[in-house]
Amino acid sequence: MKACVTVTYFLEMTSVWCHWAEQAWTRMKNRYGGEVEFGWKIALMDASGMPTSREQCEWIYRRSGRMVRATETLSAAWFEPGMKECLAPNLVVEAARDLGVGDDRVRRAITRAALVEGRRVGHLEVSARVASAASGLDYDLLLTHAGSDDVRKRVRETTEEFHQLGVHQRPAFLIENDIGDRAVFSGIHVAEPLEATIDAMLADSAANAEWVVFPGNPSV
Repeated sequence: MKACVTVTYFLEMTSVWCHWAEQAWTRMKNRYGGEVEFGWKIALMDASGMPTSREQCEWIYRRSGRMVRATETLSAAWFEPGMKECLAPNLVVEAARDLGVGDDRVRRAITRAALVEGRRVGHLEVSARVASAASGLDYDLLLTHAGSDDVRKRVRETTEEFHQLGVHQRPAFLIENDIGDRAVFSGIHVAEPLEATIDAMLADSAANAEWVVFPGNPSV
């Protein structure tokens, strides 16, 4: 049976706040199981969302790490001066999904390679090697597909879909149910407000389903 609530997670592979949001993402998926359909889409950051220097990137990591009480230290070594966007890792995770690995393994491996290990995932070859090791996908096939026009077009389209929500911060979560309720969270990285909204939408959907079959409904 199709889930009556869907959650779409808009993310970017080198976003530190998406990295911190992964714990909430896992918690929600474990909690709701088959009740809710979960999916993710790429929302590329442009120059306005990218660090302007390695020093600024390090400062952002120190600040965000303290805010979330992180137990690990992040590395800015992945960042290269002059970056206006970091396209390569986003292309690779989209390509991996096309090739049958659409869960969280490849995403998390590449993000960890960048933000924790400091590997330069802005190069397709680096991201593809990380993704291949995490997924078992053939490196050459993955690299070729990540460089295809179809994959590049799709990440631009999902980025535009993100912008159409009228928000600017990643992570962003679009939560919808089968009776038209819709909520958008932008910049939220903890589970509690998202779960409260999911619970409300599940309850509304269930109540509506009961009312539809209630005697006297003229549309039945």
